[in-house]
Amino acid sequence: MVELLNRGIARELQVSIQYMWQHVLVTGINSVAVEEIFRKTAITEMKHAEAIAERLAYLGGSPTIKPDPIFVGADLEEMLRMDVKAEEEAILLYKQTIKVADEEGDITTRRLFEEILGQEEEHHDTFSRLLVGMVGLSQPEL
Repeated sequence: MVELLNRGIARELQVSIQYMWQHVLVTGINSVAVEEIFRKTAITEMKHAEAIAERLAYLGGSPTIKPDPIFVGADLEEMLRMDVKAEEEAILLYKQTIKVADEEGDITTRRLFEEILGQEEEHHDTFSRLLVGMVGLSQPEL
């Protein structure tokens, strides 16, 4: 469980930084429509990192301070593509974490990740819809 929680923390740190820099660096005619979405999502992701770290510390583990690799992107389309991918990875990781927590009878960790998973699915939906609206693609599926 410790490894899964640290993977979650590293991912949350990554995207909180990634989305915050996207908020700062996004340019172009569509930037006004998305910069606040990036900022708010970055803050939510940092709260996820904090909640997971608190749970890990309670379980006797040591939370990582190293984020996964950060990918800001060169333009809004690339940013959104990276963000959709990051959220898809989080959804898969958190489903796995929920399964392991359930198998181990760790109800508190399961509930924490069920809540976070719901928010990650919302982020995925938001970034997917922005990407579809921007480039006219069909919506990515999980």
